[in-house]
Amino acid sequence: MNVAPRFSELIENSAAAPLLVLDRVSISYATPGGELTAVDDVGFTLSAGERLVLLGPSGCGKSTLLRAVGGFLKPRTGEIRLSGRRIVAPGPDRMTVFQEFDQLLPWRSVVGNVRYALQRGKGLPRREADAVARHWLGRVGLKDFAEAFPHTLSGGMKQRVAIARAFALEPALLLMDEPFAALDALTRRQMQDELLKLCEETGSTTLFVTHGIDEAIRVGTRIIALSPLPGRIAASFDVPPGSRARGTASFAALEQQIQQSVFADPDAAHV
Repeated sequence: MNVAPRFSELIENSAAAPLLVLDRVSISYATPGGELTAVDDVGFTLSAGERLVLLGPSGCGKSTLLRAVGGFLKPRTGEIRLSGRRIVAPGPDRMTVFQEFDQLLPWRSVVGNVRYALQRGKGLPRREADAVARHWLGRVGLKDFAEAFPHTLSGGMKQRVAIARAFALEPALLLMDEPFAALDALTRRQMQDELLKLCEETGSTTLFVTHGIDEAIRVGTRIIALSPLPGRIAASFDVPPGSRARGTASFAALEQQIQQSVFADPDAAHV
């Protein structure tokens, strides 16, 4: 385990300018009982090509941080910068895949959903957008379902469409908010493996949120663990490539290290 470094040390130790910077970010909500601090003084960087996982129990502020990076929430203090520019609103340089299955337009076909996003988001003409959409649907194993409509798809297939759409738009930063949490265990593992393959092939930069240690090790190159509310950085872990294979001694050792260091209740880390 690496004790969470100070933000200034993270900046100094970066060999190149980071793509994403969170600089002492705190986020609060107004509640009937007063102001609630969800995230307190969080700072980290994310370099191009990294897959950073925000890990922690429910209510620790990890999804709140992801939404702030997406531009949907404004920090109370601190700032978030992407490519040196402060994030103040959503933008096409970030694409989010959510946990929910209702991310698709029900009146459009599978290919129509991806094609529409490309026409609106990248200004592609219909024929070019259609070709790009079909390419990415093929990459996620849905070539034969291009003309199907969302209501005919399983939950895993809908998530594949959402992932294909996100990759097709080629964002600078891919945001994933527990995208596989609602899937059964077997489908979830298949989707993790497929996402890992896509990210490694494309070199995509990803910020991934999960409450599962197993998933964090499998998809991440680096893990930042957040403490319970208010969310603060509790620890950080590097994930060597050789530690990602389930069933290996190095995977089990890292899993145990994270669980013992972060989760007081072992059940909280159960996937």
